[in-house]
Amino acid sequence: MSKSTIEFVSDLTNIASPTGNTYEIIAYLKNILEGFGYSPQKNRKGSLMVTVKGHNHEEQRIVTAHVDTLGAMVRGIKPDGRLKLDLIGGFRFNAIEGEYCTIQTSTGKTYTGTILMHQTSVHVYKDAGTAERNQENMEIRIDEKVTTAEETAALGIQVGDFISFNPRTEITASGFIKSRHLDDKISVAVLIKFLEKIKNEKIELPYTTHFFISTNEEIGYGGNSNISSKVVDYLAVDMGAMGDDQQTDEYTVSICVKDGSGPYHYHLRKQLTELCETNGIPYKLDIYPFYASDASAAMRAGADVRHALIGAGVESSHAYERSHVESIQATEQLVEAYLLSELCE
Repeated sequence: MSKSTIEFVSDLTNIASPTGNTYEIIAYLKNILEGFGYSPQKNRKGSLMVTVKGHNHEEQRIVTAHVDTLGAMVRGIKPDGRLKLDLIGGFRFNAIEGEYCTIQTSTGKTYTGTILMHQTSVHVYKDAGTAERNQENMEIRIDEKVTTAEETAALGIQVGDFISFNPRTEITASGFIKSRHLDDKISVAVLIKFLEKIKNEKIELPYTTHFFISTNEEIGYGGNSNISSKVVDYLAVDMGAMGDDQQTDEYTVSICVKDGSGPYHYHLRKQLTELCETNGIPYKLDIYPFYASDASAAMRAGADVRHALIGAGVESSHAYERSHVESIQATEQLVEAYLLSELCE
C-alpha cells in the first residue's frame, strides 16, 4: 500500500544524510525509483537523476530537490574523552544544543551521544546561561564509558567522522509534521511521489523532464551540474522560510521572487502564480534575504535557463522545524500543474 507524502517525509527524515555522507539515503531512493520502473543514474558527486521522456524532447525542464541535510563532523577529541564538533551547513550552535546525535566512524560503527554546552550544569558553572554557544564551548557527551582522549580514540572515533542529529519526527493529529531536516526532505518526497503518480496513471509530460535529487545543496553547489543544453526551465523545490516580515506560512506553497542571489526569473515566476490562480492553489510570494537554492547555484555556475524556486512553508528553519500537510499538498499541486503546463514565453 502506497504511503502518503507526509508519511514518506517521516521515513526520509529518519535516514541520516548530512552533506558529504548521503550514500545510504541515495541508495534508498534509487531502490524506490527502480521499483517504480525508472532507471535512475548517479553522477560523480553522488546525486541522483531520473529523466522522464516527454512529448517535446527538444525543449526540456529540470526540477530539483536536495536530500542532504545539516550535520557536523568530529573536530577533535578533548582530554576528558568528549568530542569537539565542526558544523556542516549554515546554522548556529544554539539550534542543536541538547540534541541527541549519532557519530558514524569510517568503519561504519556508530555511537550515540548528546550535544551540550561544556558549562551545562547550573550547579557548577556560574555562566551556564550566558556563555557563548560556539565551537569552543559546545561538545558531544558520548554514551560510552570514556574519560580520556585515549579511551575515546580506542572506540575508533577520529577527526572527520560524521555526526547526524536525531530528527525526533512526529506527525500530529492536526496535520503538522515536526522534525529536523524537513529542509529539504519534504520536497524530495513531493518529487518522488509525483514520479510514482506518472507511472501509475501513465501520464505523458509535455516536455522531457529531469528530476534531480542533489546532495550538496547545504554547502552551496547542489544541482549546479549535469544540466542538458536543451533545458529551458529550472525549478528548485525547497523550503519556504518563515519569520518576521515574511509572507510564507505553513498552509500554502511559497513562491520565491528573490533570495540572497538576486531575483528569480520574472516570467517563470508569473507563470507559477498564474497556475496557482487558475487551479485554486493557495500560495504566497516571498523574499528570502539569507537563502540560496539549487537554482541559484546553477545560475552562478553559468546555466542559461529560466530559474524559479517554490516550496512548502517551514517554520524555524535549520532548527527543529515544522510544516503542515496543507502546505505540502499545495506544493504538490503546483509542481504537478507546472510540469503539465506549456513553457512560458
